[in-house]
Amino acid sequence: MNARVLAATGRGRARRAANGSAAEGAARAGLTARGVIYLLVGVLALQIAFGAGNRQADRGGALAELSDKPFGAVLLWALGAGLAGMALWRLSEALFGVTGKDGRTAKKRLPAAARCVFYAFVAYSVLAFAAGAGGSGSSDRQSRDVTARVMDMPAGRWLVGAAGAAVVVAGVVIGVQAARRTFHKKMKLGGLGPRVRRLVDVTGVAGGVARGLVFAGAGTFAVRAAVDYEPDRAKGMDDTLRSFADTPLGPWLLVCVAAGLVLFGVFSFVLARLRRV
Repeated sequence: MNARVLAATGRGRARRAANGSAAEGAARAGLTARGVIYLLVGVLALQIAFGAGNRQADRGGALAELSDKPFGAVLLWALGAGLAGMALWRLSEALFGVTGKDGRTAKKRLPAAARCVFYAFVAYSVLAFAAGAGGSGSSDRQSRDVTARVMDMPAGRWLVGAAGAAVVVAGVVIGVQAARRTFHKKMKLGGLGPRVRRLVDVTGVAGGVARGLVFAGAGTFAVRAAVDYEPDRAKGMDDTLRSFADTPLGPWLLVCVAAGLVLFGVFSFVLARLRRV
C-alpha cells in the first residue's frame, strides 16, 4: 500500500471520527454550555434593569454567579469542558466540512475556523477561572485594553474601526437570520408537536434578535472609539447591555434584550437536542 493510499485512508478515518458520535457529543455539550452562559447573563441583565443587580452582565459575572452555587467548582469545570467540546466540533467542521449543502466550501469552513478560535479562547478563560486563575475578567476592561493596544499599532485606528464594523454586520446578520428562522435548516424538526415547534420559533427568533442587537451595539461602540480615537469608548457586553437603558425607551429596552438573551440560552438547550451534527 503506497503512501498516497495510506494518506487517503487516514483522512477517511479522521473524517469519520469527526462526523461520529464523539463529535456529536462535543457539539451538544458545547451548545448546552453556551446556553448556560447566555441564560445567566440574561438573568444578570434583568436584575440590573430592575435595579437589583450587583454583578456584571457578562461571562465573568455569569461564572462568578455559578461559582456561588452548590457544587459550583464542578459546574465550572463541566462548563469549560463543554466549551472545549464546542471548539473541537468547530475545528472538525473547519477541517472536514460543515453538515449540509456546500459544507466543504471555504465559505462554510472559514467561519467554522473563526468560531473554533473564539470558543477555544472562551473555554480557556472558563477553565482558568475554575482553576482559580481569574481567567475571565470584566468584558468592559478587556475591550478597552484590547482597543488601546490595537490603536497603538500602525493603522490601529483603522483596524479597530474595521473590526467594529464587522461586528455590527455580524450582529445584523444574526438578527436577520433569526427573524427569517434560518435555524430551521440546521435542526431535526420532523415529528415535533406544535408546542415544541412554537418553543423553537419563539426562543430562536427572540433570542437571536436580542443576541444580534448586543453584537451590533458592541460593534457600534468600537467604531465610535476608532472615529473619536478614544479607546475608553469601546464597551464589552456589560456596558453594551447597560447602554440600552440609556435610550429613550429607558430600562424597558434592557428588559426586552435581557429577556431575549435568556430565551437564547433556552434555545441553545433546544438546539443541543435537535441540531443536525
